[in-house]
This record gives sequence, C-alpha cells and structure tokens, in this order.
Amino acid sequence: MLFALKPAVGRMRLDNPDSPSILNYMVKFNAAPLDRTFAALADPTRRALLARLAEQPGLSVSALAEPFGVSLPAIMKHLDVLADAELVARTKSGRTVSCQLNAAPMHDAIAWLNRYERFWSEALRRLAVFLEEEESCPSNQPSSRASLSSGASKRRPPKSSPRGPIRKK
Repeated sequence: MLFALKPAVGRMRLDNPDSPSILNYMVKFNAAPLDRTFAALADPTRRALLARLAEQPGLSVSALAEPFGVSLPAIMKHLDVLADAELVARTKSGRTVSCQLNAAPMHDAIAWLNRYERFWSEALRRLAVFLEEEESCPSNQPSSRASLSSGASKRRPPKSSPRGPIRKK
C-alpha cells in the first residue's frame, strides 16, 4: 500500500521552487580560516608533521611519512587537511612532491590565544590577590573545631537491604 504525502498547511516544501531556499552547507566548506587552523592543529600526527617540516623544510612526502607508523595514504590525508588550512604548501618536481611549512595562518591563532591568555592572567592575578588577603586577615580563619553546627550527626541508612530467603530446589 502506497501513501501519498501531502504537505501540511503552512509548511514549506523543499521541492517547491517558489519556497525560499534552505541549504545545509557542509561545515568543511564553510569554515573560517581560524577554524581550519585549529582543526588542523587538533591532531597530534598533523602537529608532528608540522614540527618535522619546521626542522627540515622541503621534505618529500615519503621522507616526511617515514618515521610515522601509518600508511602513506593516511599521511596524504593529513597533508590534505594541513594544505586546506594553508599550513603546508606542496610542490611537485617530476614524481617527487615536496612540502613546505607555511606558518602565516598560525599568526591569527596566536593572536586569538593571546587575547584569552590576557583574560585568564588577569583573572588569576585577581584570585591570587584575594587569597593573599584571606591569609593575612586572622578573623576570616576557620576555627579549630570540626563543625560549627549544633545538631548531632545522623547515621546513614545502609546502601542495600538484607538478603532475602533462599529458594529450595
């Protein structure tokens, strides 16, 4: 039995050319440069690839992949992510593909991190001042008594009930 689906009154149909377009862009294609930079730097293998390129610029892809315990296609995928974030530039000479580090996108990331570093440094400085004031004021020191409450402590109920009767076979 086939059912015909009718649009509800007041709802837009996606296949109607007169309705406003509703698109769901993939995140990968709508990402800002800063987002791509942080996404690329999120993986430890990609960070290690960048560190290796910083020490030895112009390495071929196979030489770059040599110390890693993953396949060459996996390294190529990591390099694709780094190239999409513009952190790596690849050049081809004959059959050899060489990679160069491009640190320019990291400048925006560093600027973004520095802004929050200043925020947290100020917040931690204020906390340190507060704690120093608390230590220097003796009236705020807690007394040596364990509890200031006047009521007696109640015993906690057991966590489970006693075992029930055993069935005979």
